[in-house]
Amino acid sequence: MQTNKIIQVEDKVPPRLLVPLSIQHMFAMFGASVLVPFLFGIDPAIALFMNGIGTLLFILITKGKAPAYLGSSFAFIAPATIVIQNWGYRYALGGFVAVGLCGCILAAIIYKCGTKWIDVVLPPAAMGPVVALIGLELAGSAASTGQIVGDGVTTATVTTFCVTLAVAVLGSVLFRGFLSVIPILIAIICGYGCAVATGVLPLSVIADALRQPIFRLPSFQTPLFDPEAILIILPVILVIANEHIGHQLVTGKVIGRDLLQDPGLHRSLFADNFSTMISGCIGSVPTTTYGENIGVMAITKVYSVRVIGGAAVLSIVCSFVGPLAALIQTIPGPVIGGISFLLYGMIGTSGLRILVDNQVDYSKNRNMALTSVIFVTGLSGVTLSLGNVSLSGMTLAAIVGMLMSLLFFAFDRLGWSNDRAD
Repeated sequence: MQTNKIIQVEDKVPPRLLVPLSIQHMFAMFGASVLVPFLFGIDPAIALFMNGIGTLLFILITKGKAPAYLGSSFAFIAPATIVIQNWGYRYALGGFVAVGLCGCILAAIIYKCGTKWIDVVLPPAAMGPVVALIGLELAGSAASTGQIVGDGVTTATVTTFCVTLAVAVLGSVLFRGFLSVIPILIAIICGYGCAVATGVLPLSVIADALRQPIFRLPSFQTPLFDPEAILIILPVILVIANEHIGHQLVTGKVIGRDLLQDPGLHRSLFADNFSTMISGCIGSVPTTTYGENIGVMAITKVYSVRVIGGAAVLSIVCSFVGPLAALIQTIPGPVIGGISFLLYGMIGTSGLRILVDNQVDYSKNRNMALTSVIFVTGLSGVTLSLGNVSLSGMTLAAIVGMLMSLLFFAFDRLGWSNDRAD
Protein backbone atom coordinates (compact mmCIF):
# COMPACT_ATOMS: atom_id res chain seq x y z
CA MET A 1 0.00 0.00 0.00
CA GLN A 2 1.40 3.35 -1.02
CA THR A 3 1.80 6.08 1.57
CA ASN A 4 -1.21 8.42 1.81
CA LYS A 5 -3.14 6.43 -0.80
CA ILE A 6 -6.85 7.15 -0.53
CA ILE A 7 -9.08 4.09 -0.12
CA GLN A 8 -12.43 5.26 -1.46
CA VAL A 9 -15.91 4.38 -0.24
CA GLU A 10 -16.52 1.53 -2.69
CA ASP A 11 -12.96 0.15 -2.71
CA LYS A 12 -12.34 -3.42 -1.62
CA VAL A 13 -9.89 -3.97 1.22
CA PRO A 14 -7.89 -7.22 1.47
CA PRO A 15 -8.46 -9.26 4.67
CA ARG A 16 -4.94 -8.61 5.99
CA LEU A 17 -5.77 -4.89 6.05
CA LEU A 18 -9.48 -5.11 6.82
CA VAL A 19 -9.10 -6.52 10.34
CA PRO A 20 -6.70 -3.91 11.79
CA LEU A 21 -8.53 -1.05 10.05
CA SER A 22 -11.85 -2.27 11.46
CA ILE A 23 -10.38 -2.64 14.96
CA GLN A 24 -9.11 0.94 14.70
CA HIS A 25 -12.62 2.25 13.98
CA MET A 26 -14.17 0.22 16.79
CA PHE A 27 -11.60 1.42 19.31
CA ALA A 28 -12.13 5.05 18.26
CA MET A 29 -15.82 4.97 19.19
CA PHE A 30 -15.71 2.48 22.03
CA GLY A 31 -15.01 4.76 24.99
CA ALA A 32 -17.75 7.25 24.21
CA SER A 33 -20.26 4.64 23.08
CA VAL A 34 -20.16 2.52 26.26
CA LEU A 35 -20.35 5.62 28.47
CA VAL A 36 -24.03 6.24 27.64
CA PRO A 37 -25.30 2.81 28.83
CA PHE A 38 -23.17 3.23 31.97
CA LEU A 39 -24.94 6.54 32.67
CA PHE A 40 -28.34 4.89 32.10
CA GLY A 41 -27.42 1.98 34.36
CA ILE A 42 -27.81 -0.77 31.75
CA ASP A 43 -25.57 -3.47 30.30
CA PRO A 44 -23.05 -1.91 27.83
CA ALA A 45 -23.12 -5.14 25.78
CA ILE A 46 -26.59 -4.34 24.45
CA ALA A 47 -25.30 -0.96 23.22
CA LEU A 48 -22.36 -2.63 21.45
CA PHE A 49 -24.77 -5.08 19.84
CA MET A 50 -27.08 -2.34 18.55
CA ASN A 51 -24.18 -0.14 17.44
CA GLY A 52 -23.10 -2.94 15.14
CA ILE A 53 -26.62 -3.76 13.92
CA GLY A 54 -27.41 -0.06 13.43
CA THR A 55 -24.24 0.53 11.44
CA LEU A 56 -24.95 -2.41 9.13
CA LEU A 57 -28.52 -1.17 8.62
CA PHE A 58 -27.17 2.31 7.84
CA ILE A 59 -24.79 0.92 5.22
CA LEU A 60 -27.60 -1.14 3.67
CA ILE A 61 -30.14 1.69 3.55
CA THR A 62 -27.63 4.20 2.13
CA LYS A 63 -26.58 1.65 -0.54
CA GLY A 64 -23.03 1.54 0.79
CA LYS A 65 -22.38 5.13 -0.32
CA ALA A 66 -22.13 6.88 3.06
CA PRO A 67 -19.37 5.63 5.39
CA ALA A 68 -20.61 6.19 8.92
CA TYR A 69 -20.40 4.34 12.21
CA LEU A 70 -23.40 4.55 14.53
CA GLY A 71 -22.57 4.80 18.22
CA SER A 72 -24.51 5.71 21.35
CA SER A 73 -26.10 9.18 21.20
CA PHE A 74 -25.33 11.72 23.93
CA ALA A 75 -28.22 13.98 22.88
CA PHE A 76 -30.74 11.88 24.84
CA ILE A 77 -28.90 11.82 28.17
CA ALA A 78 -30.58 14.78 29.92
CA PRO A 79 -34.27 14.06 29.09
CA ALA A 80 -33.85 10.28 29.32
CA THR A 81 -32.34 10.61 32.80
CA ILE A 82 -35.46 12.49 33.93
CA VAL A 83 -37.72 9.77 32.52
CA ILE A 84 -35.62 6.99 34.09
CA GLN A 85 -35.79 8.64 37.51
CA ASN A 86 -39.57 9.10 37.35
CA TRP A 87 -40.85 6.12 35.36
CA GLY A 88 -37.98 3.71 34.77
CA TYR A 89 -35.76 2.80 31.85
CA ARG A 90 -38.41 0.93 29.87
CA TYR A 91 -40.43 4.15 29.54
CA ALA A 92 -37.30 5.91 28.26
CA LEU A 93 -37.15 3.19 25.61
CA GLY A 94 -40.67 4.19 24.55
CA GLY A 95 -39.40 7.76 24.10
CA PHE A 96 -36.49 6.49 21.98
CA VAL A 97 -38.92 4.63 19.72
CA ALA A 98 -41.10 7.75 19.35
CA VAL A 99 -38.13 9.99 18.46
CA GLY A 100 -36.88 7.43 15.94
CA LEU A 101 -40.32 7.21 14.34
CA CYS A 102 -40.58 11.01 14.07
CA GLY A 103 -37.12 11.10 12.52
CA CYS A 104 -38.22 8.59 9.89
CA ILE A 105 -41.25 10.77 9.11
CA LEU A 106 -38.95 13.80 8.81
CA ALA A 107 -36.81 11.84 6.34
CA ALA A 108 -39.92 11.17 4.24
CA ILE A 109 -40.74 14.90 4.22
CA ILE A 110 -37.19 15.71 3.08
CA TYR A 111 -37.56 13.09 0.33
CA LYS A 112 -40.60 14.98 -0.99
CA CYS A 113 -39.24 18.51 -0.47
CA GLY A 114 -35.59 18.03 -1.41
CA THR A 115 -32.52 19.60 0.25
CA LYS A 116 -32.29 23.00 -1.44
CA TRP A 117 -33.73 24.58 1.70
CA ILE A 118 -30.46 23.76 3.47
CA ASP A 119 -28.66 26.38 1.33
CA VAL A 120 -31.18 28.96 2.56
CA VAL A 121 -31.31 28.10 6.25
CA LEU A 122 -27.65 27.08 6.56
CA PRO A 123 -25.49 28.86 3.96
CA PRO A 124 -21.71 28.20 4.05
CA ALA A 125 -21.06 31.11 6.44
CA ALA A 126 -23.41 29.42 8.92
CA MET A 127 -22.74 25.76 8.16
CA GLY A 128 -18.96 26.13 8.53
CA PRO A 129 -19.01 27.27 12.16
CA VAL A 130 -21.87 24.89 13.04
CA VAL A 131 -19.84 21.94 11.78
CA ALA A 132 -16.70 23.24 13.51
CA LEU A 133 -18.62 23.40 16.79
CA ILE A 134 -19.36 19.66 16.59
CA GLY A 135 -15.70 19.10 17.39
CA LEU A 136 -14.79 22.25 19.30
CA GLU A 137 -17.51 21.96 21.94
CA LEU A 138 -16.21 18.48 22.76
CA ALA A 139 -12.68 19.72 23.43
CA GLY A 140 -13.40 20.03 27.15
CA SER A 141 -14.79 16.51 27.19
CA ALA A 142 -11.60 15.15 25.64
CA ALA A 143 -9.48 16.95 28.24
CA SER A 144 -11.57 15.73 31.19
CA THR A 145 -11.77 12.18 29.86
CA GLY A 146 -8.00 12.27 29.39
CA GLN A 147 -7.59 13.35 33.03
CA ILE A 148 -5.39 16.32 32.20
CA VAL A 149 -7.78 18.75 33.90
CA GLY A 150 -9.71 18.54 37.16
CA ASP A 151 -9.04 16.72 40.40
CA GLY A 152 -7.87 13.45 38.86
CA VAL A 153 -4.74 14.88 37.25
CA THR A 154 -1.54 12.98 38.09
CA THR A 155 1.85 12.63 36.48
CA ALA A 156 0.85 9.16 35.28
CA THR A 157 -2.38 10.30 33.61
CA VAL A 158 -0.70 13.26 31.91
CA THR A 159 2.15 11.03 30.71
CA THR A 160 -0.27 8.44 29.28
CA PHE A 161 -2.35 11.16 27.61
CA CYS A 162 0.71 12.80 26.04
CA VAL A 163 2.18 9.51 24.80
CA THR A 164 -1.14 8.57 23.15
CA LEU A 165 -1.59 11.98 21.53
CA ALA A 166 2.07 12.20 20.42
CA VAL A 167 1.98 8.79 18.71
CA ALA A 168 -1.30 9.66 16.96
CA VAL A 169 0.00 13.04 15.73
CA LEU A 170 3.50 11.95 14.75
CA GLY A 171 2.21 8.70 13.28
CA SER A 172 -0.22 10.53 10.99
CA VAL A 173 2.69 12.61 9.68
CA LEU A 174 5.65 10.22 9.74
CA PHE A 175 4.32 6.67 9.28
CA ARG A 176 4.63 5.14 5.81
CA GLY A 177 3.12 2.16 4.06
CA PHE A 178 0.51 0.19 5.97
CA LEU A 179 1.35 1.94 9.25
CA SER A 180 0.20 5.23 7.72
CA VAL A 181 -3.43 4.02 7.72
CA ILE A 182 -3.54 2.75 11.32
CA PRO A 183 -1.93 5.56 13.38
CA ILE A 184 -4.95 5.68 15.72
CA LEU A 185 -4.78 1.95 16.46
CA ILE A 186 -1.01 2.16 17.08
CA ALA A 187 -1.53 5.17 19.36
CA ILE A 188 -4.14 3.28 21.39
CA ILE A 189 -1.80 0.30 21.77
CA CYS A 190 1.11 2.52 22.82
CA GLY A 191 -1.11 4.48 25.22
CA TYR A 192 -2.46 1.24 26.71
CA GLY A 193 1.09 0.02 27.30
CA CYS A 194 2.05 3.33 28.87
CA ALA A 195 -1.01 3.15 31.15
CA VAL A 196 0.11 -0.25 32.41
CA ALA A 197 3.71 0.91 32.86
CA THR A 198 2.73 4.07 34.80
CA GLY A 199 0.15 2.32 36.97
CA VAL A 200 -2.88 4.09 35.49
CA LEU A 201 -4.20 0.64 34.56
CA PRO A 202 -3.47 -2.01 37.25
CA LEU A 203 -2.72 -5.51 36.00
CA SER A 204 -5.39 -6.84 38.36
CA VAL A 205 -8.06 -5.05 36.30
CA ILE A 206 -6.84 -6.78 33.14
CA ALA A 207 -6.81 -10.13 34.94
CA ASP A 208 -10.40 -9.63 36.11
CA ALA A 209 -11.47 -8.84 32.55
CA LEU A 210 -9.90 -12.02 31.22
CA ARG A 211 -11.75 -14.10 33.81
CA GLN A 212 -15.18 -13.12 32.45
CA PRO A 213 -17.41 -15.91 31.03
CA ILE A 214 -16.52 -16.72 27.43
CA PHE A 215 -20.09 -16.36 26.14
CA ARG A 216 -22.80 -14.05 27.39
CA LEU A 217 -26.08 -12.70 26.03
CA PRO A 218 -26.79 -8.95 26.07
CA SER A 219 -29.65 -7.88 28.34
CA PHE A 220 -32.66 -7.29 26.09
CA GLN A 221 -35.71 -5.27 27.22
CA THR A 222 -38.98 -4.15 25.65
CA PRO A 223 -40.29 -0.56 25.75
CA LEU A 224 -43.26 0.84 27.63
CA PHE A 225 -45.06 3.98 26.48
CA ASP A 226 -46.33 6.95 28.46
CA PRO A 227 -47.40 10.20 26.74
CA GLU A 228 -45.72 12.44 29.32
CA ALA A 229 -42.45 10.52 29.18
CA ILE A 230 -42.50 10.66 25.37
CA LEU A 231 -43.10 14.44 25.37
CA ILE A 232 -40.07 14.94 27.61
CA ILE A 233 -37.77 13.09 25.19
CA LEU A 234 -39.41 14.08 21.87
CA PRO A 235 -37.81 17.58 21.46
CA VAL A 236 -34.44 15.83 21.07
CA ILE A 237 -35.45 15.36 17.41
CA LEU A 238 -34.25 18.96 16.86
CA VAL A 239 -30.85 18.08 18.25
CA ILE A 240 -30.26 14.88 16.33
CA ALA A 241 -31.52 16.32 13.00
CA ASN A 242 -29.03 19.19 13.19
CA GLU A 243 -26.27 16.85 14.33
CA HIS A 244 -26.97 14.42 11.49
CA ILE A 245 -26.89 17.11 8.79
CA GLY A 246 -23.64 18.44 10.23
CA HIS A 247 -22.03 15.00 10.30
CA GLN A 248 -23.08 14.24 6.73
CA LEU A 249 -21.63 17.53 5.54
CA VAL A 250 -18.37 16.89 7.37
CA THR A 251 -18.12 13.36 6.01
CA GLY A 252 -18.89 14.63 2.52
CA LYS A 253 -16.07 17.14 2.76
CA VAL A 254 -13.67 14.50 4.05
CA ILE A 255 -14.38 11.98 1.27
CA GLY A 256 -14.99 14.58 -1.45
CA ARG A 257 -18.62 13.73 -2.21
CA ASP A 258 -22.04 15.33 -1.76
CA LEU A 259 -23.77 12.87 0.55
CA LEU A 260 -26.85 15.07 0.84
CA GLN A 261 -27.55 14.31 -2.83
CA ASP A 262 -26.16 10.79 -3.18
CA PRO A 263 -27.29 8.63 -1.42
CA GLY A 264 -29.44 11.53 -0.20
CA LEU A 265 -30.15 13.14 3.15
CA HIS A 266 -33.50 11.36 3.30
CA ARG A 267 -31.81 7.95 3.18
CA SER A 268 -29.12 8.68 5.76
CA LEU A 269 -31.54 10.45 8.12
CA PHE A 270 -34.02 7.58 7.82
CA ALA A 271 -31.28 5.02 8.49
CA ASP A 272 -30.04 6.95 11.54
CA ASN A 273 -33.51 7.23 13.08
CA PHE A 274 -34.61 3.73 12.08
CA SER A 275 -31.64 2.43 14.04
CA THR A 276 -32.69 4.50 17.06
CA MET A 277 -36.23 3.12 16.79
CA ILE A 278 -34.96 -0.48 16.69
CA SER A 279 -32.66 0.29 19.63
CA GLY A 280 -35.64 1.36 21.72
CA CYS A 281 -37.51 -1.82 20.79
CA ILE A 282 -34.77 -4.17 22.08
CA GLY A 283 -33.60 -2.25 25.17
CA SER A 284 -30.54 -0.42 23.81
CA VAL A 285 -29.64 3.27 23.75
CA PRO A 286 -30.31 5.61 20.79
CA THR A 287 -27.69 5.64 18.05
CA THR A 288 -26.14 8.38 15.94
CA THR A 289 -23.32 8.87 13.46
CA TYR A 290 -20.04 9.32 15.34
CA GLY A 291 -17.61 12.21 15.02
CA GLU A 292 -14.73 10.05 16.27
CA ASN A 293 -14.99 7.81 13.24
CA ILE A 294 -15.22 10.78 10.90
CA GLY A 295 -11.96 11.96 12.44
CA VAL A 296 -10.36 8.55 11.83
CA MET A 297 -11.31 8.75 8.15
CA ALA A 298 -9.93 12.27 7.88
CA ILE A 299 -6.56 11.20 9.29
CA THR A 300 -6.14 7.83 7.58
CA LYS A 301 -7.82 8.59 4.21
CA VAL A 302 -9.54 5.20 4.43
CA TYR A 303 -13.23 5.71 3.56
CA SER A 304 -14.25 2.15 2.65
CA VAL A 305 -17.67 1.07 3.92
CA ARG A 306 -16.26 -2.44 4.14
CA VAL A 307 -13.96 -1.24 6.91
CA ILE A 308 -16.91 0.38 8.70
CA GLY A 309 -18.92 -2.80 8.23
CA GLY A 310 -16.02 -4.84 9.63
CA ALA A 311 -15.96 -2.64 12.72
CA ALA A 312 -19.72 -3.16 13.10
CA VAL A 313 -19.30 -6.95 12.98
CA LEU A 314 -16.53 -6.75 15.58
CA SER A 315 -18.80 -4.70 17.83
CA ILE A 316 -21.52 -7.36 17.60
CA VAL A 317 -18.98 -10.10 18.38
CA CYS A 318 -17.72 -8.15 21.41
CA SER A 319 -21.25 -7.96 22.79
CA PHE A 320 -21.33 -11.78 23.06
CA VAL A 321 -17.70 -12.53 24.06
CA GLY A 322 -17.32 -11.65 27.73
CA PRO A 323 -13.49 -11.37 28.08
CA LEU A 324 -13.14 -9.41 24.83
CA ALA A 325 -15.79 -6.85 25.75
CA ALA A 326 -14.43 -6.54 29.29
CA LEU A 327 -10.83 -6.15 28.06
CA ILE A 328 -11.75 -3.34 25.67
CA GLN A 329 -13.61 -1.62 28.50
CA THR A 330 -10.32 -1.46 30.42
CA ILE A 331 -8.91 1.10 27.98
CA PRO A 332 -8.23 3.98 30.42
CA GLY A 333 -9.52 7.53 30.14
CA PRO A 334 -6.13 9.13 29.33
CA VAL A 335 -5.84 6.91 26.24
CA ILE A 336 -9.39 7.65 25.03
CA GLY A 337 -8.87 11.35 25.82
CA GLY A 338 -5.58 11.50 23.94
CA ILE A 339 -7.18 10.07 20.81
CA SER A 340 -10.30 12.24 21.12
CA PHE A 341 -8.15 15.35 21.54
CA LEU A 342 -6.92 14.91 17.97
CA LEU A 343 -10.11 13.55 16.42
CA TYR A 344 -12.35 16.32 17.76
CA GLY A 345 -9.89 18.88 16.47
CA MET A 346 -10.05 17.29 13.02
CA ILE A 347 -13.84 17.77 13.01
CA GLY A 348 -13.40 21.43 13.93
CA THR A 349 -10.93 21.82 11.08
CA SER A 350 -13.44 20.26 8.68
CA GLY A 351 -15.85 23.06 9.55
CA LEU A 352 -13.24 25.68 8.75
CA ARG A 353 -12.60 23.86 5.49
CA ILE A 354 -16.22 24.50 4.47
CA LEU A 355 -15.58 28.22 4.78
CA VAL A 356 -12.39 27.97 2.71
CA ASP A 357 -13.76 25.66 0.00
CA ASN A 358 -16.83 27.86 -0.49
CA GLN A 359 -14.71 31.03 -0.52
CA VAL A 360 -16.96 32.77 1.99
CA ASP A 361 -16.63 36.52 1.50
CA TYR A 362 -16.17 38.16 4.90
CA SER A 363 -16.27 41.62 3.42
CA LYS A 364 -20.04 41.07 3.52
CA ASN A 365 -21.57 42.01 6.85
CA ARG A 366 -24.06 39.13 6.79
CA ASN A 367 -21.31 36.51 6.61
CA MET A 368 -19.31 38.16 9.37
CA ALA A 369 -22.39 38.40 11.60
CA LEU A 370 -23.49 34.81 10.95
CA THR A 371 -20.16 33.21 11.69
CA SER A 372 -19.46 35.43 14.70
CA VAL A 373 -22.81 34.91 16.43
CA ILE A 374 -22.82 31.15 15.79
CA PHE A 375 -19.33 30.66 17.21
CA VAL A 376 -20.04 32.74 20.32
CA THR A 377 -23.43 31.08 20.91
CA GLY A 378 -21.90 27.62 20.64
CA LEU A 379 -18.86 28.27 22.83
CA SER A 380 -20.30 30.67 25.41
CA GLY A 381 -22.15 28.06 27.44
CA VAL A 382 -25.51 29.79 26.91
CA THR A 383 -28.43 27.39 27.46
CA LEU A 384 -32.04 27.69 26.33
CA SER A 385 -34.44 25.61 28.41
CA LEU A 386 -37.71 24.45 26.86
CA GLY A 387 -39.50 22.53 29.58
CA ASN A 388 -37.29 19.60 30.49
CA VAL A 389 -35.12 19.96 27.38
CA SER A 390 -32.06 22.20 27.32
CA LEU A 391 -30.55 23.47 24.07
CA SER A 392 -26.92 24.55 24.11
CA GLY A 393 -23.66 24.26 22.23
CA MET A 394 -23.79 23.25 18.58
CA THR A 395 -27.55 22.61 18.64
CA LEU A 396 -28.49 26.05 19.95
CA ALA A 397 -25.92 27.66 17.65
CA ALA A 398 -27.42 25.83 14.65
CA ILE A 399 -30.93 27.02 15.52
CA VAL A 400 -29.72 30.61 15.98
CA GLY A 401 -27.84 30.39 12.65
CA MET A 402 -30.92 29.05 10.87
CA LEU A 403 -33.13 31.83 12.22
CA MET A 404 -30.58 34.50 11.24
CA SER A 405 -30.20 33.00 7.75
CA LEU A 406 -33.97 32.95 7.23
CA LEU A 407 -34.16 36.56 8.39
CA PHE A 408 -31.41 37.60 5.96
CA PHE A 409 -33.20 35.68 3.18
CA ALA A 410 -36.41 37.62 3.90
CA PHE A 411 -34.46 40.89 3.85
CA ASP A 412 -33.09 39.96 0.42
CA ARG A 413 -36.56 39.24 -0.93
CA LEU A 414 -37.82 42.57 0.40
CA GLY A 415 -34.82 44.41 -1.05
CA TRP A 416 -33.74 45.74 2.32
CA SER A 417 -30.23 44.21 2.45
CA ASN A 418 -27.21 46.41 1.82
CA ASP A 419 -25.15 43.38 0.69
CA ARG A 420 -27.71 41.22 -1.02
CA ALA A 421 -26.67 37.57 -1.54
CA ASP A 422 -25.92 36.36 -5.08
